[in-house]
Amino acid sequence: MRGDGDGWAVSPGGVRHWGKFGAAGLLLRAPLGAGGVAVLLQHRAPWSHQGGTWALPGGARDSDESAVHAAVREADEEAGIKAADIQVRAERVTAVAPSGWTYTTVIADAGKPLPVEPNMESVELAWVPEDEVDQRPLHAAFAAAWPDLRVTLARMDTSECPQADAAELSATLPRTIDLGAEFIWLHADPEGPGERAVLLNPPYPAEEPDAGESAAAAAAVAAAGDPTAEPGAAVPAEARVLGIPRSHVLGPES
Repeated sequence: MRGDGDGWAVSPGGVRHWGKFGAAGLLLRAPLGAGGVAVLLQHRAPWSHQGGTWALPGGARDSDESAVHAAVREADEEAGIKAADIQVRAERVTAVAPSGWTYTTVIADAGKPLPVEPNMESVELAWVPEDEVDQRPLHAAFAAAWPDLRVTLARMDTSECPQADAAELSATLPRTIDLGAEFIWLHADPEGPGERAVLLNPPYPAEEPDAGESAAAAAAVAAAGDPTAEPGAAVPAEARVLGIPRSHVLGPES
């Protein structure tokens, strides 16, 4: 029911967190020129919790909604961001309290920095370059979560792709890629920032048993250097190649 999540979840010892059924926020990215990327941040109103700090649009979840639905709804209410204009890529639980309360960060992309309409909960809203986010006074919980949410920049080399894949990549990129262990901002600007990336087609590198996506992400990083080098040896930055499973970018093959 709309609004039934508004209220406090109280942990042993009296520590309170907003959202009786947990809370969620939207980490929305959009491309900048030359392969760069920006994040939509909210400058919190002085009367709010840790007012004056910067964080993500977000708020309490209702009893009948998912974290994704709650985060997208809150972004609409607090920033005027419409669901039809964004693409959700992933979600992560980024805070947990003894009461069972959780905060889920929903990661999404927009095709460009969208116009925003702040409500009473914001002093302002701003599209902030990713590498400048931690230069602002951040809400403590967001500051703690940010290192695991930020992206590694990578530029896709389409020269080795089949023509059909290259055309689809041109229509798809730039975008956030979730590799499990990290997030990648993948773009196709040959002069843009980041490591060179290539598509890995099936069969993908074998995963360690029960290791999940973290092992796949680790296996996807290939060193284009001396084949006789010892495992774990340092690889020059210009020699590194980031291998990304095709399904993570273009979806499963039909």
